[in-house]
Amino acid sequence: MRFPAIYISHGGGPWPFVHVPFIPPGALEPLRAYLADLVTALPTRPRAALVVSAHWEAPVATIMTNPHPPMLYDYTGFGPEAYKLQWPAPGATFLVGRVHELLAGAGFATAEDPDRGFDHGTFIPLMVALPGADLPILQLSLLRSLDPGEHLAMGRALAPLREEGVLLLGSGNSYHNMPGFGHAESTEPSRAFDEWLAHAVTATPRERARLLEAWEQAPSARQCHPREEHLLPLHVMAGAALDDAASLPLRMKALDVHVSGVQFG
Repeated sequence: MRFPAIYISHGGGPWPFVHVPFIPPGALEPLRAYLADLVTALPTRPRAALVVSAHWEAPVATIMTNPHPPMLYDYTGFGPEAYKLQWPAPGATFLVGRVHELLAGAGFATAEDPDRGFDHGTFIPLMVALPGADLPILQLSLLRSLDPGEHLAMGRALAPLREEGVLLLGSGNSYHNMPGFGHAESTEPSRAFDEWLAHAVTATPRERARLLEAWEQAPSARQCHPREEHLLPLHVMAGAALDDAASLPLRMKALDVHVSGVQFG
């Protein structure tokens, strides 16, 4: 079986588990429902998941090697309960060598981080998707270059994992301009970018890659992504898609902006 490559929008901070003042009750319920079915809706259970989170950048492709990753509370401004959340999933250390092999074979320099913990781009959505914390997880960094072509190539290098029992997840947000959330003037720019995104990911594989590499030319691109770290996990997943078609299982409007999730395969 070939597992899908999925790009998820992970919401804001620890939103499903603590009170977040700027998120009205129920505003992200479609996202919660989508994440709750993320793994259980698959035809069969993967043996592991590899996660590329918007919240980890490194000079080269860096792999988490901690067998018991700690929690990395990389958010601020929340109540004390936000810093007590626990999600003790095991690290998928058995994948480390294979990920090195695939990336090195595609010309990528690699490194390891034995101390890295799960950042909130990983543990918050997966606490919803996998409340039992019973699936081995491996995190892989973005490249600090933030080069879209390099991230597409990284995904292509990782594509064989999909046929080796591994679910690939890119965690970011399809809209990520923090001051824009909750403001009506953000609605039209986010809608325009979301429409472009839907067109880009459902284009032919060659055209999809071309459009995503030139994403800054999209309508309202920099209004929606002043910095692209929350978009680039999509590029990794699109690269890993190879020739597979895409669907958009999540499309919602919340906090005056449009947000989508993308599944390849």
